[in-house]
Amino acid sequence: MEKLTDIIGIGVGPFNLSIAALLEQVPSLTSCFLEHKKSFIWHEGLMLPNTYMQTSYLKDLVTAVAPESPYSFIAYLVRNKKFYRFLNTEQKTITRAEFSDYLSWVSKQLNNVNFSQTVEDINFVGDQFVITTNQAQYQAKHICLGTGKSPYIPAEIKPYLGDNCFHASEIGLRNIDLTGKRVVLVGGGQTGADVFLNALRGNWGQPAQLDWVSRRANFQALDEAAFSNEYFMPRYVEQFYHLDEAVKQQEIRAQKLTSDGITSDALLAIYQELYDKFEVQKQRKWVRLLPHRTVSAMNNAVNGFNLIADNNLTGKDEHYAATVVILATGFESKIPACIKALTPMLDLSEGGLLQLDPNFRVKWTGNKDNHIYAVNAGLDSHGIADPQLSLMAWRSAKIINDLLPEPAFDLGENQHVIQWTNDDVEDNLEPINRVRNSVKNVVKSTVKSTSEIEMDSVDKATKDVMTEQVLSMV
Repeated sequence: MEKLTDIIGIGVGPFNLSIAALLEQVPSLTSCFLEHKKSFIWHEGLMLPNTYMQTSYLKDLVTAVAPESPYSFIAYLVRNKKFYRFLNTEQKTITRAEFSDYLSWVSKQLNNVNFSQTVEDINFVGDQFVITTNQAQYQAKHICLGTGKSPYIPAEIKPYLGDNCFHASEIGLRNIDLTGKRVVLVGGGQTGADVFLNALRGNWGQPAQLDWVSRRANFQALDEAAFSNEYFMPRYVEQFYHLDEAVKQQEIRAQKLTSDGITSDALLAIYQELYDKFEVQKQRKWVRLLPHRTVSAMNNAVNGFNLIADNNLTGKDEHYAATVVILATGFESKIPACIKALTPMLDLSEGGLLQLDPNFRVKWTGNKDNHIYAVNAGLDSHGIADPQLSLMAWRSAKIINDLLPEPAFDLGENQHVIQWTNDDVEDNLEPINRVRNSVKNVVKSTVKSTSEIEMDSVDKATKDVMTEQVLSMV
């Protein structure tokens, strides 16, 4: 059995990799991160041609809290001798492929990241966690769960999964050929748009028919406005945590397109491709865009499948024939199987999911000196920023600070333009009130002195009125 480690991370995706990278700056903590894959691979099935990140490359593993770190994206560019050429591309966002390459580059430099380690079981014994993998057994004072999410498959489609019906997260791993086939793509988010554009361009062969079905009201753009991005600020997340649960759910629904829309660049590329094919080249209309439809049933047909969708505008059922069905239906949270032994001690939500405290500790009834942290598990508690990369480095630093008697990273912020709650208003007014009170004291002292020297003949009531008039101007 390995010696006791301060914190062990379970799974190495971008979020736990960020913690691992920042821990290199904290020699007082020992750490180890375990990943079952042989090397770092990020969403390998979604590495499609010309697909781009939705967040700035500055929101990398470390820069937001440790710009001097050797594991920043800028450091990656410099070390790989492509800094100047990158600047010449004038990219605001980078491809998913390059971001994945950056993550892999970081993982190869970290001594606390271990691959080919499949975590089979985690128990809590005495005052420590015991982690059993396919290769060894580890002991840790704390653990951090970073096993990611699982593809979401609608219940009505699950029985038909196979070679011709699959989740979009597998598309890059399959040798698919859509030539001459009737393809139905389900899901109207960014992944759906990326798959649709590649199919439209014939990257997997020319389909006979391509139908894009979405329950959304339209193929809606990502809300990237400046004020919308205020949702992705540490202060907002901290205040969101303390909102009423019903208000949280209301806000998550209202903010959906700030994290789950389609980039304007992707939408424009799709529109231009459609225009070129059907208005310029005058091809037969072999594409249909079908918003406001919810797939309600699916069954086998002679040459594939028959999908039934509810048209949310007309209230009528519609039928779509398909030889291939691709599901761009997103991902869902699940409790990792390896923590089954800990389940009786977990304080789960009504939906059976982990619940987190403000510092991303999982709520449990175990020893209060031993913590279970979780990343990408706090949508309901911390808001829409939690599953996104935007605040990855901040969350990592917050977890590390929570492990230490004194914080290693300065997470303080300047005053915000938007006051979300009364706490914000009071925080902003506090320094103003301190100055105001100081000025008042000076004014009172001055008025008193003046009264004693120059206003002996003025009665007290008049002096008090004059003092209040001066103070009212402060």
